[in-house]
Amino acid sequence: MRAMHTLAAACLALGLQGCASNPMHSYYYGDRAGGISRSDLIETNERAADALLQYAPLDARQPVLVATLVNVDRLTESSRLGRIFSEQIAGRLVHRGLRVTEVKLRDNLLLQRDQGELLLSREVREVSQAQDAQAVVVGTYAVSTTVVYISLKLVNPVGNTVVAAHNYAVPMDENVRALLAGR
Repeated sequence: MRAMHTLAAACLALGLQGCASNPMHSYYYGDRAGGISRSDLIETNERAADALLQYAPLDARQPVLVATLVNVDRLTESSRLGRIFSEQIAGRLVHRGLRVTEVKLRDNLLLQRDQGELLLSREVREVSQAQDAQAVVVGTYAVSTTVVYISLKLVNPVGNTVVAAHNYAVPMDENVRALLAGR
């Protein structure tokens, strides 16, 4: 019985030690800032893409488009953050077996210099039909003092119907600030 108590105490100590080293509960300078590892942005965006796909049955043979995430207050503007998040989401969709059409290579999608592929809801149907896409991922981000809130939607181009949505947030740190400042 004493051995069992010792084992339980050791497990509890190891469990508490694990909490102390959890990057979401600690703050220190170096590779991590504000409690989130800079490389965790990729994982966070991949989880967001997975969440979109969880409730959206898509045909792996038909293409999907991914638009650049835009600033919720200025829907015609993005940043390096919006562009890289879109790239990471598109990459995850490809890893999950979907055909993602690279719209940067297409002539029939108007690109705004230094903004990426911006799609407003009125443009979704036109662009997706031209690309023969079954769905389009669109998204916005909103910046607060401590976090950036991201809202993703998977839109069926026929009728602009939202078939899946996912909201998440990333902590504001100097890395995220630099991505937001970059045009």
